[in-house]
Formats: sequence, structure tokens, C-alpha cells
Amino acid sequence: MLPLAGLKIVDLTRVLAGPFCAMLLGDMGADVIKIEEPNEGDDARMWGPFVGPDNAWSAYFLGVNRSKRSLTLDLKTPEGAQVLGQLLATADVFIENFKPGSLDKLGFGFEAMHAKHPALVYCSISGYGRNGPRRHLTGYDPIVQAESGFMDITGTADGPPVRSGIAMTDYLAGLYAFGGILLALRDRDRTGQGQQVDIALFDSVLSTLSMPLGILQATGKGPRRMGNDHAAIAPYETLRAKDGVVMIAAANGRLWKQLCAGIGRPDLPEDPRFKTNTDRVRNRTALKAEIEGAFAAYDVDTLTVVMEKAGVPCGRVRTVAEAVLDSQV
Repeated sequence: MLPLAGLKIVDLTRVLAGPFCAMLLGDMGADVIKIEEPNEGDDARMWGPFVGPDNAWSAYFLGVNRSKRSLTLDLKTPEGAQVLGQLLATADVFIENFKPGSLDKLGFGFEAMHAKHPALVYCSISGYGRNGPRRHLTGYDPIVQAESGFMDITGTADGPPVRSGIAMTDYLAGLYAFGGILLALRDRDRTGQGQQVDIALFDSVLSTLSMPLGILQATGKGPRRMGNDHAAIAPYETLRAKDGVVMIAAANGRLWKQLCAGIGRPDLPEDPRFKTNTDRVRNRTALKAEIEGAFAAYDVDTLTVVMEKAGVPCGRVRTVAEAVLDSQV
């Protein structure tokens, strides 16, 4: 039996953060009922590429909606509202990502539901949460990445701000919602009472900015974009070999010495420019030139073996297609 077997989840979410959270609950055994509006349904159903018979299914939609049952309801009709009310009467968890206040107008806000079903855990996912001056704004991942400062530290030093290759704020919010729901269920086990779990994409991504915020607080200056370099560690970056690029993570002095020994440059740790991590960060350009000069003798496959034998964390920079063929996957 899976750990959440016996729990009933009503999933009134669309696109990514909410569906991802509900899918995780379903994967762990909960009975998840996804509710969509008639006709078009979840916005993500319309986003390609499409797969299956007659290309009827969005690959994007399928990626975050497994482990669920499904139905459509028009909540603006008395009949649709009645069915949702019946489902919530027997549910353990209700997940919604409507604009704050929208469900209150339909009679399905937290206060109304808590009065009717005090044991119901009610999870709300939105761009900016239920409080504060931005609470009325619709939250989309690229907007939140931009507004949070996340994009400002993503990209190369000489290029523009860049959003991450996946919808990072949505996935973070979905994971926080998953954890928040489990915490609320744990509390309900003790008290018999449900509560509202209030998750914001904005809050979720801000929680990951501890290092850049630490730099800002310590120096009074915001961190700059550094591409694949690390602001505080070197060598901890992508480096070029004979036929490709590898990522090296020599995160301490011991690993730095092991790296140098592995590539036949035991002299580098004694170089005054590279003795301490602070020295290496300060002289990063010269450091990279020295290492890549040695790496030029190796193809990527050979270099990864050399680094593994030396005990230095190293990985090829792969395409997604290459990564999913790895034996670890």
C-alpha cells in the first residue's frame, strides 16, 4: 500500500504548479480527481508538441497529470457547483490555483469551506499569495522569475538576464505545496482540524536566493551574472577539453589538489595565484587558462575517467536526449 492510499484529493488547478503538486500526491497513492472547465479544459492541453492518436494529447499536459481521475464541471452553474460541493464533502484535500478571491465569489473560498468541512485541508497556490499588495496579480513563471531577481543572476556576464530552462518557480511552488499539504495533514492527525496552505510562486523562488542575498547583505552590492562560474568557489565551472565541455566542482582545497595531481600539474596548488580558494576566485581567468591548457590533452570521455580516478566531481555537459540514455536513468 502506498503511503497516501485512502486520501481523497480534489484538484481544481491548471497549467503546472498545482497539477504537479496533485500528481505527486497521486503518485504516493492518493485518489486525485482533477476538475477542468468544459470544452477547452486545462490551458496546458493546448500547448504542443502533441502525441497519441490524431495528436490529441499535449505532451506538456501529460507530464504533470498522471495518477489522476478526471471530470469537467462548469462551476458557474448550480449543477456544477453542487457536484463540486458533494466532492468536497468527502475530500481530505482541496487544491486550487484560482486568482485570490475568485472562489470566494462562487462560495468555495477557504472560510466557507472550513465552516462546512473543518477537517478539509485547503491549499491555495498563486503568484504572490493571499496577502500583500501584489496578491491580486496573476502569477506566471517568467514574470515571477523576472520580478524576484532570479533572472538578474542567470545568464552570462556580458549577456542579458535569462530565465531558467524550466519553469522553476512553478516546480518549486508545487513542491512546497506538496510539503505544506503533508504538514497540514500531520497536524490534522493531532487536532482533527484542516487549515489553509498558502503557497506563492514569488515566495517559493525567493527562498532559493539565500546565497545572492547573502552577498548583497555582506557587501552592499548585488551579485552579478556569472554564467557557469560560481561566485564563491573556483574551479567550480564548465571547462573545455579537446572535444567538448565538462563541469568541474572542486569545492575545497583537497579536491583542488586532487584535480591538479590527476592532470599532471601538481605545481598549480603552490602557485601564489591559486593557493587558497579566495586566491583562485580572484584569479579565475588565469586559473581557467591553466586548467584548460592541461585539459586540451584529453577528450571528454578520457577526462571524466581521469577525474573519477582522482576523486574529483566531474560531469559531461549533455543534451537532454543524451542524459535520459544514461544507465543511471
